[in-house]
Amino acid sequence: MKRTAEPTVIKTVSVSLLGGFALELDGTTLTDDINRSLKLWSVLAYLILHRDRPVPQTEFIETFWPDDNSSNPVNALKTLLYRIRSMLEPLFGELQPILAQRGAYLWNPAVGCDLDTDRFEALCARAADESLSSESRMDLYRSALSLYQGDLLPKLDHQMWLIPLSVRYHGLYLSAVKAQAVLLEQAELFEEMQDICQQASALDGLDEGLHTLIVRSLLRQGRDTPAPAHYEKATDLLYRNLGVRPSEELRALYIEIMSTEKTLETDLGVIMGDLKEAASRPGAFVCEYGFFKEASRLEARRALRSGACVHLCLITVSLPDGGVPPLKVLSATMDQLQEVLVRNLRRGDVVSKFSGAQFVILLPAANFEDSNMVMDRVVNAFYQQHRRNFLKLTVRVREIELN
Repeated sequence: MKRTAEPTVIKTVSVSLLGGFALELDGTTLTDDINRSLKLWSVLAYLILHRDRPVPQTEFIETFWPDDNSSNPVNALKTLLYRIRSMLEPLFGELQPILAQRGAYLWNPAVGCDLDTDRFEALCARAADESLSSESRMDLYRSALSLYQGDLLPKLDHQMWLIPLSVRYHGLYLSAVKAQAVLLEQAELFEEMQDICQQASALDGLDEGLHTLIVRSLLRQGRDTPAPAHYEKATDLLYRNLGVRPSEELRALYIEIMSTEKTLETDLGVIMGDLKEAASRPGAFVCEYGFFKEASRLEARRALRSGACVHLCLITVSLPDGGVPPLKVLSATMDQLQEVLVRNLRRGDVVSKFSGAQFVILLPAANFEDSNMVMDRVVNAFYQQHRRNFLKLTVRVREIELN
């Protein structure tokens, strides 16, 4: 049986997919800035990423025109491929990078592709080899991370076919950063450790592992570093967006920060300055639910002693029929609602996220009627500021029982 000969590669184009789309050949570069048609770049990317096989015309139509019943997707595809070939002509001249083959299209095997994603993945695999020296592994990780200029094809990140690939490379990048951070910490290269983790955090600000590594790198650099400030920023960010408390590892770092930062202090003025909240911060106090419970118990004790009353309010976000809203819409609404709560409540009131769709509010020294009036004002203010929001706000008010 004869073996099919491997096609001769005439030209090799350098393809960048991480952080943007660019093709470079013989000093000429094309980027996704030269044409605003996202579908054009999507089809080109699909061909390049599936260059090992012919892509049937039906596959293109199902991927890029899934619900197009009114127009002619076959002609639309042919027109788009003509435009892609015309756009690529400055790079390839008479050499056709895209071929037609029996109801399918394929990337010309004579045109080699040097993808940054392939090089990135290969470097990460080599760097993960624990039989290598730490120095060699760090160098390999440095080369890999320098290739990762951003997530895969960010202008096309809404394309369903691309999401699994994007998630895969993003996860590989985070794993590489964390592995490199451990090696850098062992080598006492704390500034470089901080830099790579902060760059990764700019892409994925809700990865607690990255924040833990950043705090650790800052802490290892000395007591004058902003480790406490980053801890506060990270825990606030994670709570506001995910409603989660810091992990045991991050809490342990906080204890280490405090033991490093605080010496025996005898000046009450210094301690008071440390405790004092910025006077310019208006409105209600927002905290995680664990602290909210302690604050409510403290207010209940104070009310029992003074004879005042304390009311607990629950505000729930839902669809008009009571169902749970889509996550993206719900998240945006919860952010908007928190801003309204802070602006329309007193500085002595306390707000906390109880669930992904609920806030609990503590109203000290307010009777039942006043508490209902306050919450009516909050709801009215929300709908005045966000008139197009179709979600329903439901409020319940109850006096806290004093024991």
